[in-house]
Amino acid sequence: MTAPRFVTLLNEQIGHEFSAHQQYLACAVHYDALTMPQMAGFFYAQAMEERSHAMMMVRFLLDTGARVELSGVAVPQTRFADVVEPVALALEQEKRVTEQIHALTRTAREEDDLAAEQFMQWFIKEQVEEVASMSTLLAVATRAAGVDALEDWVAREHHDEGGDPTAPPAAGA
Repeated sequence: MTAPRFVTLLNEQIGHEFSAHQQYLACAVHYDALTMPQMAGFFYAQAMEERSHAMMMVRFLLDTGARVELSGVAVPQTRFADVVEPVALALEQEKRVTEQIHALTRTAREEDDLAAEQFMQWFIKEQVEEVASMSTLLAVATRAAGVDALEDWVAREHHDEGGDPTAPPAAGA
């Protein structure tokens, strides 16, 4: 049985993941409106990834017989001063999610919930990648000599690499 304290926090995290989905969608729309298809595509993909993370968490709760409680999501920021601001916001969001994932993992460990702790390991790895990716993108966006240079970099460096075969299953997939 999954520890009740972990279930509560994981249900909260599902809400955070859906909020991240909405925020990345808002970032994508911002870039789409600026006719920046590479940045828009990058953030549309990020939005879908966050949704997938939420659905992985849903699947884990269902598979362990725990109750899934979906909550509302925070209203995303939709107005940005320039092309750098959404990336800076995304990096801060990823850092916050990393702390949330670490707290979930600590809770699973404290509750001696080995299945929950093992489940969280993939998310720890994922957050290292996400923070690194957004940190690099922010550095490039900050120093890029114009929109075209940023678009070219994203087109060159961020292409669909396929799914991660070690990722937990997602509900509805």
